[in-house]
Amino acid sequence: MVASEADLIARLDALGIAYKTYRHPAVFTVEEAKALRGELPGGHCKSLFLKDRRDNLWLVVMLEHRRTDLRKLSDRLGAPRFSFASAELLQEILGVTPGSVTPFAAINDGRHLVTVVLDAEMLDCDPLNYHPLTNEATTAIAPGDLLCLYTDGLTEAANEAEEEFGMERLATALARGRELPVGQICDRIFADVAEFALGMPQYDDQTLLLVRRT
Repeated sequence: MVASEADLIARLDALGIAYKTYRHPAVFTVEEAKALRGELPGGHCKSLFLKDRRDNLWLVVMLEHRRTDLRKLSDRLGAPRFSFASAELLQEILGVTPGSVTPFAAINDGRHLVTVVLDAEMLDCDPLNYHPLTNEATTAIAPGDLLCLYTDGLTEAANEAEEEFGMERLATALARGRELPVGQICDRIFADVAEFALGMPQYDDQTLLLVRRT
């Protein structure tokens, strides 16, 4: 089932993430967004849904002023040549339409087919503004101080019923321990995964790296 704007907002509420959403007419380009959004503070971003020559999918998110050279970008990321993915593939994989592409759309990538790339410069802005799965609104959130990098062996850890630990459980564990030292957060997450799996053997690498910005 494809998540809607209401589903996204409910997820942010459940995770205790502060946000503010502004309504505006539908926008499809950066120039339209500049004209219609008014004087919203913070960093304004654009999101590119790309496919490389080997049919791998990428979601690249950057500040709107960044000039985009797809050849240089693919070289920088070590990917075969990029092209823009089709509107049909965008709807199928991320559940949004052109003009509404956003990092929030990763909520719909249940099969983990998309590699998400975030521009480091973007994280210096507060707040950050993204479409909440619709181009008729902009949602502002803080960049946060905790960066989580992990291998899919963590989220794909399975229990006896063949259920996966999943991104939602990982996000909940991060939110629950966000005030703890990063070492303790890692220990708790690995303990949560082990408790979830109930002794079932796991064959994929489980690596977790947390970095706290100061």
